[in-house]
Amino acid sequence: MRLVLLFPGQGSQKPGMGQDLAAAYPSARAVFERVDDALGVPLSRLCFEGPAEELTLTHNAQPALFAHGAAAWAAIRDSAAPHVVAAAGHSLGEFTAYHAAGALELSAGARLVRRRGELMYEAGVARPGAMAALLGDLREPVETLCERASADAGLVVPANYNSPGQLVVSGEIAGVERLMELAREAGARRAVRLNVSGAFHSPLMAPAADGLASALDAAALGAPAFPVASNVTGDLVEDAGTATALLRRQLTAPVRWTDVVTTLAGRFPEALFVEVGPGNVLTGLVKRIAPDVTTATCGTAAEVEDLLQRVS
Repeated sequence: MRLVLLFPGQGSQKPGMGQDLAAAYPSARAVFERVDDALGVPLSRLCFEGPAEELTLTHNAQPALFAHGAAAWAAIRDSAAPHVVAAAGHSLGEFTAYHAAGALELSAGARLVRRRGELMYEAGVARPGAMAALLGDLREPVETLCERASADAGLVVPANYNSPGQLVVSGEIAGVERLMELAREAGARRAVRLNVSGAFHSPLMAPAADGLASALDAAALGAPAFPVASNVTGDLVEDAGTATALLRRQLTAPVRWTDVVTTLAGRFPEALFVEVGPGNVLTGLVKRIAPDVTTATCGTAAEVEDLLQRVS
């Protein structure tokens, strides 16, 4: 059996995440303990108990998701690693994918994603922005709508190409609001503002990207043991230099998740695509992009046990 690992991004966090994993698997518990030590805060307690409002803060959600994905991976690694052919992650999840691939050490990775969250929050405070989800088919390309909205009201760009019929835009508040109006006129079924602290994956994140470059250098990524698909290009990455360069660009570039899944499904059509972390957001998107792909989730103790039985 071949496995493709998928790691979720911000928005998948929820109180209780990882608690049963830590109770059932010593290797998973050790991950949470090491992340707590690396950050100097009891992040595991926040994961296990909440409150949701604090867990959702960008600088908490990102290391929490990283820790949960790393803990689930630790629980399955010995049995699953020989079967893994590639990995990917949505935005923040790409960092967890590089950890699973052995390119990013756990403690360094936890500090890196914590800093990433802090930088994104700070950039959002310095230059407030917004994001909006567009659902349904548009009669005009989203890029064209963004150009019109930018000219009318303020900068707005495509931020996430999540799946056919599900896009996210990001930018200045007035630009995003104008884009939502244009999207409804162009046939969007819904256009919804997202509850986020900044205009992620847009040029408004440029100050955060500059800080992230220094943090990436300090983290010293190595070569991944298996390819990791880049959010920026949708292509598979197999060396440390390319990985670092693309992660630097990630904050200001759109997440090309549709391209990521298309690449992976085309290269590994017979593989089991496993979402490693809380929830099933990514498996849902995979099914919309590549309906013939087989998927599974691996974020709870029961799901870990199911996957271990499948690969044994």
